[in-house]
Amino acid sequence: MISKPPQFTTLGCRLNAYETEAMKELSQQAGLDNAVVINTCAVTAEAVRKARQEIRKLRRENPDARIIVTGCAAQTEPETFAAMDEVDTVIGNTEKMQPGTWQNMAADFIGQTERVQVDDIMSVSETAGHLIDGFGTRSRAYVQVQNGCDHRCTFCIIPYGRGNSRSVPAGVVVDQIKRLVDKGYNEVVLTGVDLTSWGADLPAQPKLGDLVMRILKLVPDLPRLRISSIDSIEVDENLMQAIATETRLMPHLHLSLQHGDDLILKRMKRRHLRDDAIRFAEDARRLRPDMTFGADIIAGFPTETDAHFENSLKLVTDCDLTWLHVFPYSKRDGTPAAKIPNQINGNVIKQRAARLRAAGDAQVQAHLADQIGKTHHILMENPHMGRTEQFTEVTFAQPQREGSIVTAQIIGVTETRLSA
Repeated sequence: MISKPPQFTTLGCRLNAYETEAMKELSQQAGLDNAVVINTCAVTAEAVRKARQEIRKLRRENPDARIIVTGCAAQTEPETFAAMDEVDTVIGNTEKMQPGTWQNMAADFIGQTERVQVDDIMSVSETAGHLIDGFGTRSRAYVQVQNGCDHRCTFCIIPYGRGNSRSVPAGVVVDQIKRLVDKGYNEVVLTGVDLTSWGADLPAQPKLGDLVMRILKLVPDLPRLRISSIDSIEVDENLMQAIATETRLMPHLHLSLQHGDDLILKRMKRRHLRDDAIRFAEDARRLRPDMTFGADIIAGFPTETDAHFENSLKLVTDCDLTWLHVFPYSKRDGTPAAKIPNQINGNVIKQRAARLRAAGDAQVQAHLADQIGKTHHILMENPHMGRTEQFTEVTFAQPQREGSIVTAQIIGVTETRLSA
């Protein structure tokens, strides 16, 4: 059999994609070949179903390759994937980031290594030491600064796939961003599972705002810093100060809101109420008038009535959200919400999710219309498309230099994109 380099498939979040890049490097260094690696997601039951479907497809396409399954679904349901005839090896989220795992698989023939290598994720106390310089487009790099989550929202399986919260020390983060700037990256995005919990496990317990201010101070040549999904109730004073005073911090925040009704929020075991979300959005926009928000919202959580749902729908305009990620509620075995008696009918959940998405689409169109005539600094992702400070896509008829920041006036709207 001719040796071929490993093939990787990533399902799920940006952090998974980041870790796939790390696994590519680790497997290459180990000399692994003739393998197909599937990095799975567990956020919904549908995500697990898609993982199984993808594994079967990849086995058909690669009948002689070693099929290795990892990621959050492999961590939370190792027995599910071990029982599949198509799967040769299952490795957990900790194991996938360890050089020894890949070295062992490269050295041993199928059947000689342990078929299931999934340890207790809750016992992990450190972030993975393998950092990737430059994952992302040529213009934008993603930097993992945190992993895991200490919170136990009743609907969420992710802590059982990612473990407790662990932070990358600020000095390590700053050094990595300096290397990225030296390589020519004009924007860095900080990522994590529960980003606003960064620092709680470090000496002196710094906050995310401290990290942001430190990066902006110690890496003065970094043109743009962006932060990914945050929990608004955990935002600290320094982060609010950065929003107000640091123009290199991009005016776009993705909020983990999940719902707009206080009773449902309590049943979800969220730590904020409806008014907290509205107040944060108002405060952030007062400090930075050009701020835009994305948000995660779940439709059809158990016991959700029409009135509860209407509060979620109204939250879209009350917080002036622009970019919505709508999740139809998915029952996940092992979570408290799965045991709540009053589960919502699947068709009702679909209808509510559709109404939320329609509300989100209307907000996007309003945002786009508001940008016409304005001047933006646009980071080019390819010769004909870039993104504004608010992460809005902009198309150019004339090619621009990829990775550059172009100052241009918005002249029109095409579907969900601006044109300049």
